[in-house]
Amino acid sequence: MSTFDSTDAPERALIDKCVHCGFCLPGCPTYLLWGEEMDSPRGRIYLMKGALDGRAQLTSSFVRHFDACLGCMACVTACPSGVEYGPLIEATRGQIERKHSRSVGDRWFREGIFFVFPYPARLRMALAPLVLAQPLVRALKRSGILSRLPTRLRALIEIAPPVSWSTLFSGSSDLPERTPAVGSRRSTVGILSGCVQRLIFPEVNHAALRVLSAEGCEVLVPENQSCCGALSLHAGRLDEARAFARRTIDTFERAGVDRIAVSAAGCGSSMKEYGHLLSSDPQWADRAQAFSSRVRDLTELVGELGEPRMKRHPIPVKVAYQDACHLSHAQGIRQPPRAMLSAIPGVEILPIEEADICCGSAGIYNLVEADAARQLGDRKVKHVDAVKPDVVATANPGCHLQMRAASHRLGRRWLIVHPIELLDASIRGVSSLDRRNG
Repeated sequence: MSTFDSTDAPERALIDKCVHCGFCLPGCPTYLLWGEEMDSPRGRIYLMKGALDGRAQLTSSFVRHFDACLGCMACVTACPSGVEYGPLIEATRGQIERKHSRSVGDRWFREGIFFVFPYPARLRMALAPLVLAQPLVRALKRSGILSRLPTRLRALIEIAPPVSWSTLFSGSSDLPERTPAVGSRRSTVGILSGCVQRLIFPEVNHAALRVLSAEGCEVLVPENQSCCGALSLHAGRLDEARAFARRTIDTFERAGVDRIAVSAAGCGSSMKEYGHLLSSDPQWADRAQAFSSRVRDLTELVGELGEPRMKRHPIPVKVAYQDACHLSHAQGIRQPPRAMLSAIPGVEILPIEEADICCGSAGIYNLVEADAARQLGDRKVKHVDAVKPDVVATANPGCHLQMRAASHRLGRRWLIVHPIELLDASIRGVSSLDRRNG
């Protein structure tokens, strides 16, 4: 008898597509760190099949291999057989979340994350003390005390973002609900505000609105947006993810937009999966599929708009572009952000070694698997440091926070931005960007 139950079990047809060729091994971050077969995509698929056949049980050892997976989808890029690893890892984690009993501390830590992070109002309250505590946080980082703290507490402090009253309580909330296109209208676009993005990096949403409007889009920012469900989906909390997905679909359907622009790679990846996520729900399956077909990453959408309308003013900077895994691997979007940046006069894009290897952010991974995430973050920023950039660009807020923390450990204070911020600065003729990351 199968160890898995019939509720959202991994599909055998997807598992059987894996021929165990090993092409995924060099691209898997955890295999790269530890060289352990069961911490590779091939090994994890073997474990899935064992559980499906009843040969493997959901022991702590079994669960450990799946907790260690970043879900970065580098294996999807590498796989010659077209194995769809995303639905497999999400389904397996769904079984684990429902059937495996975690330790009390681990369970409450995870529940705390999901009680706060997907709800902007709660996240705002959780972040508010940081406004006053930032001098203390900086002192802790300089003192060396962090190394003596429990791993997860240390990770929370290291990744803690720079926040202010204005970003937390104004931020993206002052974005107009509707902004007309400059010139003739090319499209009507809705912007996903994001949970973390709207509170910690609201300037990204402002830049997105200005660029899209300047390039001929009527831009809508629907009120009362909820979490898109990305964190829940990637953690195997599938029913929770479906509830968030239904609300997001309904919100943007009522707004009546042609496209939904997303500035967070993890969110965009999940929203493009709504068709699969809600495929068994007859009331939502078609709506989810239609919705997913309209979702675009911001850099993808800018490219689709065609010939630029606005002049790009020079910005003479060397940019290290960091591929967010859920943009490059999960969505297969690699060239659009590079093309968008290359169109800015003066921008030089610097190639990074191991560009396809995850930085260690991976949703909540850098909080729940802090040691592995720290190793990957340090590895990534050392490669970035080797090319001596003026600016680091990445299209995901989690990557931004992870690389900021790792770069500070290395003693670097790079300006880290979303690519859309560079394009916005170029269109507006701004010669220098706010050095908010220092």
